[in-house]
Amino acid sequence: QVQLVESGGGLVQAGGSLRLSCTASGNIASITAMGWYRQAPGKQRELVATRSNGGLKDYAESVKGRFSISTISRNNAETTVFLQMNSLKPEEAGVYYCTAIVPGPNYWGQGTQVTVSS
Repeated sequence: QVQLVESGGGLVQAGGSLRLSCTASGNIASITAMGWYRQAPGKQRELVATRSNGGLKDYAESVKGRFSISTISRNNAETTVFLQMNSLKPEEAGVYYCTAIVPGPNYWGQGTQVTVSS
């Protein structure tokens, strides 16, 4: 089992920045990658960014150059993934979900709301 706890959402003006955090604990040895997805009202959940244990990063085309994903690990007991979001756009508002990718179904955080005012 992997537990994910997210933080960092909030309200920001268009063009502003936010940093999301998600800490994974439990069986973190099973995690092969971590990432962030976004779900806007009435839309499907979509990939924002992922980072593999080997350091490979993948970004949605629309966020390249503005968003950055990174991770840190502490004492092999927990791993935290960050999503630095710059130059935010109103259409990027929604609930952001952290995910831990493991053999089998992904684990998901509870989601954190990001609101971008125009």
